[in-house]
Amino acid sequence: MAIELSSILSRLQTLSTSDHASVVSMNLFVALLCACIVIGHLLEENRWVNESITALSIGVCTGVVILLSSGGKSSHLLVFSEDLFFIYLLPPIIFNAGFQVKKKQFFVNFITIVLFGAVGTLISCTIISLGVTQFFKKMDIGSLDIGDYLAIGAIFAATDSVCTLQVLNQDETPLLYSLVFGEGVVNDATSVTGLVSAYIIKKLYFGRHSTDREVALMILMAYLSYMLAELFYLSGILTVFFCGIVMSHYTWHNVTESSRITTKHSFATLSFVAEIFIFLYVGMDALDIEKWRFASNSPGTSIAVSSILLVLIMAGRAAFVFPLSLLINLVKKSPNEKISFRQQVIIWWAGLMRGAVSMALAYNQFTRAGHTQLRPNAIMITSTITVVLFSTVVFGLMTKPLIRFLLPHTKHTSSMILSDSSTPKSVNAPLLGEGQDSEADLGDTNVLVDINVPRPGSIRALLATPTHTVHRYWRKFDDAFMRPVFGGRGFVPYVPGSPTERSFLQVQ
Repeated sequence: MAIELSSILSRLQTLSTSDHASVVSMNLFVALLCACIVIGHLLEENRWVNESITALSIGVCTGVVILLSSGGKSSHLLVFSEDLFFIYLLPPIIFNAGFQVKKKQFFVNFITIVLFGAVGTLISCTIISLGVTQFFKKMDIGSLDIGDYLAIGAIFAATDSVCTLQVLNQDETPLLYSLVFGEGVVNDATSVTGLVSAYIIKKLYFGRHSTDREVALMILMAYLSYMLAELFYLSGILTVFFCGIVMSHYTWHNVTESSRITTKHSFATLSFVAEIFIFLYVGMDALDIEKWRFASNSPGTSIAVSSILLVLIMAGRAAFVFPLSLLINLVKKSPNEKISFRQQVIIWWAGLMRGAVSMALAYNQFTRAGHTQLRPNAIMITSTITVVLFSTVVFGLMTKPLIRFLLPHTKHTSSMILSDSSTPKSVNAPLLGEGQDSEADLGDTNVLVDINVPRPGSIRALLATPTHTVHRYWRKFDDAFMRPVFGGRGFVPYVPGSPTERSFLQVQ
């Protein structure tokens, strides 16, 4: 009996020590997050450094300190987990991007985005897969099967959406932002939960009793869309992105003014903290001693693998950005809608960065629960880390200066597009195209309208100006069927305490 009691006490002491170590780790990590925010604020006006590079650098420096203090046994406070990344950190980032996106710019270029996101990624994946198959078989890496080569192509072919959000500003370069970021999220899925939330809030109108319920329902429904997509093996990233678009178009107009301000800043804050968390997390995990120990026996091989991957990423991206841009320009009628060569260079360059998404996919493919004892798998993990660090720092540092050099007048152009502090950035623009006949355009002088675009009335007009024609018919459908049911700007009925109460009283 005494032995059993001693054993139980020993286990409790071990658990207590483990819990205390976890608390210490979380305290340090939260402190580092605060440091990243403060330093990022101080470097806000720096033309070279952005917050992703700041967090990455702090993570690497912290990893070095931990590695030295632990005697070379560990370099991170938390072990990188693809589940933590995909389930908890990525959804708020992608949702907020959809919630804040300039919908006009995004949907006007939707065909281009689909071409880049689907056809372009397939071309890049093919080139990278064929390249690594040819080069890696001639190198002393180890046994990698055809599935591994295809996985490498898929891991490094896609643009990292999180990195794009950090280096491209949709107010300064809306076209480039929509093309590069949109390319990173295009896949498959639907956002039915966004419409469900709009309908529930419009009909029940929680705000008359509690603003908290409105905010909570919007946040939970957004997260539910992501988890439902994952449950049915669909693209959670695209689902939550379009859920954000749908909610900003319908749901956001059905809530009280206080809920609008709260949701706007809540989504932005969650996204901001998740982005900093990810880059700090990646920087700290870059010195994972277990993987580097396997690769240290052949450093030349590891460097060669990383170099080959970088060259193939650049070649694969160039193989579709420039040809597809040429094809798109041949179809576009207006010179203003064509993608200039300078813009093509920026699209190519800004999409070269690889970040936490690539790392999470690499860990999922080449490790088991974050650990591996196989040399080829360890080399692929360390090479992925090298590519992520190099591309984020080098390509990330050069993106803003490159934009200023190639497109020196972007700030002047973007200053014409204003945003209301009480609305999401995307609400000032219609859902598709120019929308000259929508109520948003008639009542909001902040929206730029192309008065020279003729209103289409025939099949010939549809073929001549497909984007504007589709937008006009979408507007008619939206105003006639969607907004009366799901709400939206100008379609919220008067209810005491509702968003329309203030304007109703002002009219009286």
